[in-house]
Amino acid sequence: MTGVTWHQGCPVSLDRLRLLQLSYWGFDHGVHHGELVVNESAAGSLAHAFRLLFAARFPIRRMQVVDDFGGDDERSMLADNTSAFNCRIVPGTAVWSQHAYGLAVDINPFENPEVSNGNVDPPAAAAWADRSRSSPAMIVHGDAAWRSFSAIGWTWGGDWKSLKDYQHFSANGL
Repeated sequence: MTGVTWHQGCPVSLDRLRLLQLSYWGFDHGVHHGELVVNESAAGSLAHAFRLLFAARFPIRRMQVVDDFGGDDERSMLADNTSAFNCRIVPGTAVWSQHAYGLAVDINPFENPEVSNGNVDPPAAAAWADRSRSSPAMIVHGDAAWRSFSAIGWTWGGDWKSLKDYQHFSANGL
């Protein structure tokens, strides 16, 4: 991760990050194995949330560390990659993303894009900004994904009042 998703100046040290190896149900209805890098303080609770997702058979397209995408968040999102740690600033600000602390997870970002002021990220997922669409991979308030993260005290970006970040769950609601 050094020099890719983690670098000097990141708000969390390397020794405070953990690699979770998780099973998940793929879009092909088969069991797959993926990896997430997360903050050590959240590792146990996130493992629990993903066990709940697995039990609910919630589909995930892929789950790879963002290093596999050269640390490029856009490339990871375009691949519909479920991810966690990436030492980066919130676009358009000088504020560290909760991903930079390993305290946020994005799930199926293509089916669950961020929508802000009419802009969709990733842009190629614009059709999925229409939340009247239906897919088992979409996250909606009260569904299995929402309940799994709510069970560990995390909140969903789809419940935010201003922008909607339908892929995003975080420990502190940011």
